[in-house]
Amino acid sequence: MEQVTLKALANVSHDEFAAILSGPPVEAAAWVAAAAHNGIVEAQAVYGQYLLDGHGVPRNAEEAFTWFRHAARRDHPMAMNMLGRCYEHGWGTAACAPVAVYWYRLAARAGLDWGMYNYASALALGNGVECDRAEALQWFRLAAELGHAKSINLVGSFYEDGWEVDADAEVALDHYRRAAEGGDFRGQFNYARLLAERGEIDTALDWLQRVPHTATAAFIGKMRTWLAASPVSAFRALAGSVGTDVAARADAFVIPTQESRT
Repeated sequence: MEQVTLKALANVSHDEFAAILSGPPVEAAAWVAAAAHNGIVEAQAVYGQYLLDGHGVPRNAEEAFTWFRHAARRDHPMAMNMLGRCYEHGWGTAACAPVAVYWYRLAARAGLDWGMYNYASALALGNGVECDRAEALQWFRLAAELGHAKSINLVGSFYEDGWEVDADAEVALDHYRRAAEGGDFRGQFNYARLLAERGEIDTALDWLQRVPHTATAAFIGKMRTWLAASPVSAFRALAGSVGTDVAARADAFVIPTQESRT
């Protein structure tokens, strides 16, 4: 990695730095690393993500964890959230669900939608904290109000299943629609599923065809099983081709509801 001097950091303009970050990953990583080492908290959080993803640098979960911790201890909300993920999944440190919850809670209270979502997920699952679906729903709703598509989808699940609220299929449908339009693949699937129940097969099929563009391999496998068992011939036909070009990806943060929605 090229060495970026403190003088170069001090003299680079905002627009120049933005151009560097959008350029070749190796160059971007060099500049972000330099800024991180010089105490810029935003750069520390970003560099942690670069290390976790292997963006311009070799993947190094242990070093990513260290940089997330530096930024989290300086109250950077996304770094708090990512430190929680490291503790939840054992990335660069020993997995510890209660510690993950601690950092998710701090990120949520700092106003980060992803922190709210991850904290609510832990509460809904009882993962590292006592299960509390009522509080989980509150946090999902707060994230949903910020436009967080995955949280909008899960609020829909609460209304469909009647968790902590009276079951209401119309409210569930509206939330699934909003999540689908926001790009959440589970929202797209759930919206299509309820549309199909209403006989809107063509519209449902359109949404189902969008799911594989962003869905995880694990979710696509479950979707394919659901399609193959469908009484709708168009859905069964789709089962044979859906997701055949999708590379394996990890499936994370799933709230188990009905089998067809996990």
